[in-house]
Amino acid sequence: MDESGTAAPLEPLKNAILIAGPTASGKSALAIRLALQQDGVIVNTDSMQVYSVLHHLTARPSAEDESRVPHRLYGTVSPAIAYSTGEWARAVSNLVRNAELQDKTIIFVGGTGLYFRALTEGLSSMPEVDPAIRQRWRDALQAEGAAKLHNILQTRDPIAAEAIRVTDGQRIVRALEVEEASGKPISWWQGQRGQPIVHAPGARKIVLTPDRAWLAERIGDRFDIMIKAGAMDEVDQIAKLDLDPALPAMKAIGLRELLQVRRGELSMADAVELAKTMTRQYAKRQSTWFRTQLDESWMRVADAHLIRK
Repeated sequence: MDESGTAAPLEPLKNAILIAGPTASGKSALAIRLALQQDGVIVNTDSMQVYSVLHHLTARPSAEDESRVPHRLYGTVSPAIAYSTGEWARAVSNLVRNAELQDKTIIFVGGTGLYFRALTEGLSSMPEVDPAIRQRWRDALQAEGAAKLHNILQTRDPIAAEAIRVTDGQRIVRALEVEEASGKPISWWQGQRGQPIVHAPGARKIVLTPDRAWLAERIGDRFDIMIKAGAMDEVDQIAKLDLDPALPAMKAIGLRELLQVRRGELSMADAVELAKTMTRQYAKRQSTWFRTQLDESWMRVADAHLIRK
């Protein structure tokens, strides 16, 4: 069972292709090239690219790219939803059961390490949480703040509390609601592994490790392109939704700064510079995660163009 309680496929996917790497490293272009060569379908493996509205700001594939190769699970979730890794894994499990994909090469591409871990290792089962319990903890987060709830979590599940930042209200609430609903801490549930979606030994696993200077320049250029392509229109749409700032979609890099531009609190030049800096810092964290968490079975490639087929 996956985190959401839905059974994984009876047989883990064999001969899948997994492409991981930091943002702006060329993953999507490589995925398209391989998909064209191998009659493939590209499946989003990035926790921000699941959200609708934020097309440019999350660097989702263009409409032209999607017309060349089938893309799945991009922009399918409202930014008003706190989407979880378990929900994504359930969507993938349902997708790969689709008869029309049985003879296709499934190519998973993205930058979210936990999504790749869910594919190759499976997720722990999680208990059902009564909506009333969930709402009560969310109300408590609004009324009392993340820090106070983190103190409560420290007494109930110190292992989880150590792993969750004091400011991460969504994860704190999730841990508290699971503990209340089940009587067992979330750290216990996380230790119960489920069935993997992908047969890791049979998969082709690639992680891109680009030169840092090259990547930093590419990140800067890409953000400029995002702005020209219409990122501010997306910012305006998000502003109209009046979403909870704690929602995952609201943490899209650059969104907060561009919202400040619209409110007259920050100049466009300063917002763009801040967003570029944060994107580079995020890419560094991604690279560190992939370097330390992915084993030697992953092929590490500095330049995606070196992979021909």
